[in-house]
Order: sequence, then structure tokens, then C-alpha cells
Amino acid sequence: MTSRLSKMARASVATAAILSQAAIVPAQAFCGFYVAQADSKLFNQSSKVVLARDGQQTSITMASDFEGDVKEFAVVVPVPTFIERKQIGVVEPNTIDHLDKYTAPRLVEYHDEDPCNPIQYRSRGGIPMPAAVGVMQERDKIRYGVTVEASYDVAEYDVLILSAQESDGLTRWLTDNNYRIPQGAEAVLGSYIKQSMRFFVAKVNVERMKGLGNGQLRPLQVRYQSAKFMVPLRLGTVNAKGPQDLIIYALTRSGRIEAANYRTVKIPSDVDVPLYIKNEFGPFYKALFERAVARENMQAVFVEYAWDMGWCDPCAADPLSNKELAELGARWIGSDDATAFRATRWGGGSDAYVTRLHVRYDAKSFPEDIVFTETKDRSNFQGRYVQHHPWRGEAKCDAVKSYQESLSARFTKEAIDVAALTGWPRSEIVAKMAQSGETATK
Repeated sequence: MTSRLSKMARASVATAAILSQAAIVPAQAFCGFYVAQADSKLFNQSSKVVLARDGQQTSITMASDFEGDVKEFAVVVPVPTFIERKQIGVVEPNTIDHLDKYTAPRLVEYHDEDPCNPIQYRSRGGIPMPAAVGVMQERDKIRYGVTVEASYDVAEYDVLILSAQESDGLTRWLTDNNYRIPQGAEAVLGSYIKQSMRFFVAKVNVERMKGLGNGQLRPLQVRYQSAKFMVPLRLGTVNAKGPQDLIIYALTRSGRIEAANYRTVKIPSDVDVPLYIKNEFGPFYKALFERAVARENMQAVFVEYAWDMGWCDPCAADPLSNKELAELGARWIGSDDATAFRATRWGGGSDAYVTRLHVRYDAKSFPEDIVFTETKDRSNFQGRYVQHHPWRGEAKCDAVKSYQESLSARFTKEAIDVAALTGWPRSEIVAKMAQSGETATK
């Protein structure tokens, strides 16, 4: 934390934290062909964190989009217990990027069938869908009330584990050790101290980083045993310039996670959209999310994806391998097989359930850290938006006329729905639809 800390607000939640089986019928199941996704890169001032929870064992992996001189990077994260060296590691950035793509809201497409020759879908019944230190000088303890309980070399990072008696002492210690604390952070630090939490502090060791040949900072991972299941984000609001986005990916054995102290809301989904959205899916989803946040007065945690890792429908990216899942903290899998997914994409896979949550927050709307509860709900949900290509063939039967007459009403409903979801002017939506041959009423 340095101005340092001002840059940290963008650098991960750590930064932000500083401080049934069923018959498969294409018309009823999700299916469709995946064509586009809305990943985390759409959102500026965003952080990403991966949680893995097994009983009271928690793993938290903090991704960084830090830009600038690595000498300026630092992070302070409250942790509920003492951390040993074996509980700290680094993760390859590509692994988190893979999870981001796999769980991202998606656009899928269908093609209308020939009205004169409708396809008779058969149930594929019988195919189950799986529930898928060195210690610092004693004078620091006397002067600041701060104890450096441990010091570790972790890849390109120098890591300290601190405990403190008073927030002002901790603030002075961090400041005197070149961690510039933003004004207003003291009260938040004090609340963590009252909870008997320790502080995980990391800086980049530039020389060691050069020796390792790393071109970018790798995500830091901390594992600990605690009844507390939460993400500390309040310190990140102290020096933030406006609201921030936090995307949380949670891996569990039992099912979906949700916030215990804030409303958990599913993002609007399964909406038919016009064809032109294919080329504007990023702006479309960004506008949809911002409007959903406004409806909830920026006081909700949004579910964007919740699914058994054993299968997906449709897949926005290849599923994660067992090795990747274990790297992200899902160590109960107990295997590093090359893939957790069978070639059929309808079975097998790892005993892991993934939830993707998206939060837009500031100090006023989220005055408390987010506390989570793990549910046993393994039902499937995804932010999914659908475009239907109309059939444009030759009229060979009476059914074509009624089909063509129905298109105008369908296109009009799509325009109305997109306007409601995004706040975009309906007249502009209708004009763009016309360019794709979709005639809707204004």
C-alpha cells in the first residue's frame, strides 16, 4: 500500500480488500450455439477473487490487474488466523482467466426451422445430467503495538504476517515502512483488530522477480481454516474514486454460495435479443448490468453463473481441468487428470460446483464485508441471452404465412425487452434491427 495504495484499489480484491436427471430436448434445455461472452475485462476498476470452500477450509486467490512500476505494488489483506508458509502460494494468471471465460455471461444463437418441415425432437431420455519468520525487532512491538509474526519469501513476493493492538499503531507502522495509508483507513483497520484478525502484507521483490523471469505479477493465494467465510473489501472503498466492481468465483463441494448479509439476486437471463446484439454483446451486457445495479440501489450481489463443473450447456470455454481446479484451491478433488470433463460434454467431471458473483460497491452501499453462506442448491443458472435467426426459405406451405406474420410481434418484443434491460432508446434499437432485416414497431 503505497500511492501505492491508491493504485491498489484496482489490483484485486486483495487490493480492494485492503485494507436430476432430465431428458435433453433442445427447445427446452439451454443448448444453442455459443457465439459471444461478456468477461470481466468489460468493467474498469474491477477486481477478481477465487474462493474455494471445503468445510471450514478456505482458499482465497487474489488476481491483480496492477499497472505501473512493480516497486509500487503492495497489498494488505485481513485474515482470520495465523498463516504459515505452506498456506501461501501463487497461481498462474491464465488459470483465473480460464475460469472467467468459462463462467462469463454468454450469447447463444438458434436458427428457426422450416415451418413446412418442423423437426421432431426426440427426448434423449436415460442420459443423466450430473449434479455435475523471522520476527522483527522487539522495538516495533513496543513502539507501534505491532508484531511481525512471520516473514516469508513466496515466489516474487515478500510476505509478512502482522498482528496489532491498535489501529493507530498499525497505521504508523505501515506508514513508516513505506505503506502509504489513505485517510480514513484507520477506523476500518480498527474494526479488523477488534475481531482479532491478522494482516497478510505482501510486496514485490524486484530482484527475485527478475530471477524468476516473470513478465507479470501472479495471483497470490492464501489458505486457512476458519469458520469465517467472507471477503474483506471495506478498506478498498476508503481511497476509491467511485464505485468498483468485484467478481467472485467460488468453488465448493455442496452447491451455490450466496451473501448472508446482502441481497443475492440472479442477473436477468434467458432473454431473446435482436441479431445485431452479436456485434454489440459487450456494451449490451454492460448496460444490462448497470441497469440491474441501479434497480437494486447498488445494494445487491448478483449471480451470473452457478453450475456443476462436470458439464455446461452451452460452454463459453472449455471446462477447467482437475489440475486447474486443484490449483485454485479445490484440493478435495484429489486428482490432476488432464481434464475434468468428458468428450461428450454430458457427463463425468469433478466434484466441484462453481458460483460466479458480481458486485458493484462503494463505502455507502456496502458498509460491511461480504459474508457468505454455502447452500446445497445445485440447480443450474447462467447469464444467457438468445438470438433467433428467422427462417428465410421459399414459401411451400400454408404454415409459412402464419410464421411470417408472427415475426413482427417477435421482433417488437425483442426491442421492448432490450430497451427495458439496458435503458437504450427503443427507436435506436428498432433502427439497428431493421439493418438486419428484423422489422419491429417503434
